[in-house]
Amino acid sequence: MRRPKLLYFVTEDWYFCSHRLPLAVAAKDAGYDVAVVTHVNDHAETIRRSGIRLIPFNLSRRGMNILPELATVARLVMLYRSEKPDLVHHVAMKPVLYGSLAARLSDVPRVVNALGGLGYVFTSGQMKARLLRPVIGSAFRGLLNSRRSRLVLQNPDDHALFIRKRIINEERIRLIRGSGVDTAAFSRIPEPSGIPVVVLASRMLWDKGVKEFVEAAAKLKNLGIDARFILVGDTDPHNPSAIPNEQLNLWHTKKMIEWWRRRDDMPAVFGQSHIVCLPSYREGLPKVLIEAASCGRPIVTTDTPGCREVVRNEENGLLIPVRNAAALADALQLLIEKPELRKKMGTKGREIAVNEFAVEKVISETMVVYGELLEQ
Repeated sequence: MRRPKLLYFVTEDWYFCSHRLPLAVAAKDAGYDVAVVTHVNDHAETIRRSGIRLIPFNLSRRGMNILPELATVARLVMLYRSEKPDLVHHVAMKPVLYGSLAARLSDVPRVVNALGGLGYVFTSGQMKARLLRPVIGSAFRGLLNSRRSRLVLQNPDDHALFIRKRIINEERIRLIRGSGVDTAAFSRIPEPSGIPVVVLASRMLWDKGVKEFVEAAAKLKNLGIDARFILVGDTDPHNPSAIPNEQLNLWHTKKMIEWWRRRDDMPAVFGQSHIVCLPSYREGLPKVLIEAASCGRPIVTTDTPGCREVVRNEENGLLIPVRNAAALADALQLLIEKPELRKKMGTKGREIAVNEFAVEKVISETMVVYGELLEQ
């Protein structure tokens, strides 16, 4: 019996390894012929060692010039016609748009589209984003409503938005909360000794609330609060919201914060922390927060879609208003000064991560979507 062929289309190999590799391996173990189409950088061997076939494909996440973008779609159409997949799984905004169009032009029979969040176009107030928003919405309406396609969203707010805007028929949406966490790798870690360490780990984008984090750190230091404030992650030059390296280095040099750049040993990073913070403007469902919860760390984040899916206010962390550095400083000060409250919230966070966000649960729910489409 021929194995069903499953292709993943993801922008970057590191993102595939971080967010989708366990799912791809589970699909392979379940009998699928699995390959990933992605831009190859530093993670090719990790993917190949997992038994996943790797198909290099360059995709500019920021490109907007019509001719190069049409050429990208044409290359993708040729690839899909050559591979003849039974099912494609597109992850993130541009792969969803380009992949869905290519799938239609190459007669791919089944499509899963996954949006981790609504991204710059739907969250930014910049003129460029406001102009693109109705265009992207119209493209979604035309591409996502095939009978043999499903849209995977990560939180109820995004689900409600797509229904309210009449972008997609509700029966084609599946709500799967994030990409899951390996609760064994991200195990409960006792707090370290020493002064409290507050960590913000993400891509270095303004939309992640980095400016508010730096302002809150400055306020607390001026009050004489003894704590360290750490940024973990690199900037993303393909994202319009990217923070320049010069700005990050300036903050670091002036000792406003410490910038540790990108780290691949996140359990160790959480092990050095006392509090994890993500004052983001909007998310799908941030993996860093479920990893922090799994490690037993209290969280300070914004009361916004995605973030509030992980944090229950005053149970496993604190929710604050978006773009409010003063509220962020107050919340951080409370946890910095109350170690017993941190311990209590960390215990609850671990419980939530294990019961609701374990990677096995996400894999199981996604495999159900694959099976549902293959039965059609």
